[in-house]
Amino acid sequence: MKKIDERDTMFARMAWESNSDAFRDYYNRNPDKLEFDEELRTLPNLSEEGTATYDSINSRIVDGLFRFIADLRPFAEGEIIREPQVIDPETATRRIKEIARHFGASIVGITKTEDYHYYSHRGRMEKNYGEEITKKHKYAIAFAVEMDKDFINRSPQIEQTIETTHGYLTAAVVGMVVSYFLREIGYDARNHMDGNYLVVAPLVAQDAGIGEIGRLGILITKEYGPRVRLGVVTTDLELIPDISESFGVKEFCEICDKCSKTCPGRAIPSGIMGEIEGVKRWKIDQEKCYRIWRSLGTDCGVCLSTCPFSQGIDLDKINSIMGNTELMKEILEEHEKKYGIRNYMKEKLNIIK
Repeated sequence: MKKIDERDTMFARMAWESNSDAFRDYYNRNPDKLEFDEELRTLPNLSEEGTATYDSINSRIVDGLFRFIADLRPFAEGEIIREPQVIDPETATRRIKEIARHFGASIVGITKTEDYHYYSHRGRMEKNYGEEITKKHKYAIAFAVEMDKDFINRSPQIEQTIETTHGYLTAAVVGMVVSYFLREIGYDARNHMDGNYLVVAPLVAQDAGIGEIGRLGILITKEYGPRVRLGVVTTDLELIPDISESFGVKEFCEICDKCSKTCPGRAIPSGIMGEIEGVKRWKIDQEKCYRIWRSLGTDCGVCLSTCPFSQGIDLDKINSIMGNTELMKEILEEHEKKYGIRNYMKEKLNIIK
């Protein structure tokens, strides 16, 4: 699988100051992206006045959470505190999973790191723009944090973005706890968190057995669907990897197609998977997706609430859908009967009125 260059992501491209060294370098190499990106920069940013969902009070919750998360980023790496403690892989794996769950993770998995898990180059922060990522750990601890269903079902309103930033913050804290613990017992560790990733979290989480990447381009878990935020801690402590097994998400997505139909930006492809760079998958149009974010003032989330897995499917059925087209159709019919095209809640939540 071809490695992803973080400089090509919309989050990186929108982070640079105009005419900075990063800005000039990127658009000198990618002149075809300049006109579109400059148009986007004229639009209000997320949670800013002028967007469709702006609220002078509630939008500030989002700003405050993102500012808090940004303040945590410098602590993603740190010095090893002690000489390595002797701990066998089985015990280490069990304890780390217990710690992650206690501090807020809903699902935890472990995988050996692969080259494609890492970005090829950094790009989101100008101070390390263009750095090739060479320092890599042997293992990755991936975890998912469940997001509140009632908040997500109000997508694309401001409640949805309050909950996604809440998820990013919880994942950041879980990652800090785990990485600080690992360094305390003598092992190098790095917390990969919002705005300070070296890895592509959905790829790591998929290989760690947490879920599968579906049509909407993000991880779908059995328990919560795509209604999760992800975190990753990498380390050289010897651990026991989990087994990554397909449970039928891609086959289900080929029949479902709901996220493609409801996407406000028409950014999610319909139809069957194609082969992209040697891998069978769907490819999201990140430019169309991000344009909608800037127009709405939130990170949209319509696809999250639309996915039937987000609303809860009986685990016995999920464990039986692999290769069972009739059961997949039955699940979709039940979802359609209960929610229509998607479960959308219009009323404001009391917590932020």
